[in-house]
Amino acid sequence: MPGPGATVAERIDELKLHEIDLTDGAVLETNCVYIVPLLESLALPPQIIAAANPKSSTGRLDVFTRVIADGTRRFDMIGAGYHGPLYAEISPKTFPVLLREGSRLSQVRFRTGDAILTSSELDALHDLERLVDAENADLAKGVALSVDLSGENANGFVGYRAKRHTGVVDIDRRAGYAVGEFWEAISARRDGTLILDPGEFYILASKEAVQVPPDYAAEMVPFDPLVGEFRVHYAGFFDPGFGYAGAGGQGSRAVLEVRSREVPFILEHGQIVGRLVYEKMLSRPDAMYGQRIGSNYQAQGLKLSKHFRL
Repeated sequence: MPGPGATVAERIDELKLHEIDLTDGAVLETNCVYIVPLLESLALPPQIIAAANPKSSTGRLDVFTRVIADGTRRFDMIGAGYHGPLYAEISPKTFPVLLREGSRLSQVRFRTGDAILTSSELDALHDLERLVDAENADLAKGVALSVDLSGENANGFVGYRAKRHTGVVDIDRRAGYAVGEFWEAISARRDGTLILDPGEFYILASKEAVQVPPDYAAEMVPFDPLVGEFRVHYAGFFDPGFGYAGAGGQGSRAVLEVRSREVPFILEHGQIVGRLVYEKMLSRPDAMYGQRIGSNYQAQGLKLSKHFRL
């Protein structure tokens, strides 16, 4: 991080090993860290802050991506009134990826004031819209999401484990790769458990189907490290209209990008892995998340990124 009074460009000059040209494309190797100037810059008004996060397809490829701004101490957060350039820290963790100028890995949203719903507001919204299909939904500090390891919603499968030593994935190529060349399907176990191996990357799905009404957005909050040593969900933002019946959905299951850390960890069917915190939009978007704008993951179940074909 550059820190107050410093720029990202200054830090790059101090730390860089070499430069690569993305004009015609370049392969980013796994477990290497790259700092890339973005084509976009920001000129924020005094009352507006910006928050970035990886796109869904970026997270499902296990490409660790964070946005950096000059003078900041936090990744993915840009303070009110910021005028200046943006950079992305990119580190592919599982697959080498082909990136080129104009490729999109992250997205940004803008906030003013405190838009997060209180407990009473969330309860009222759930009573009105039924945010999650679970009976006796757990709404404490957000809508609780648990992992589905039953196999009942995906023909006996509960997820995918990424293969090692694969080919390169072109970030901009849609439906260009066979699933079996990059992923191993995981069958459900009779006891409803899954052992996460350290350093492995998994795609799983939530037991619950959720929806985000068009006047709201949601974000999956960081998982409580006291419950288990694994990370869930790189791309934690859920757009207005996600899973919403009026936007082509009937409740969508949250796809979970899961990586265990230092030790093996046993997941159990129905174990809570995250919570969705809802926020009020200033106004309803002109186009909601859904089929009409070509959204890739509306009404989804267990689903890999758009780069893979079944």
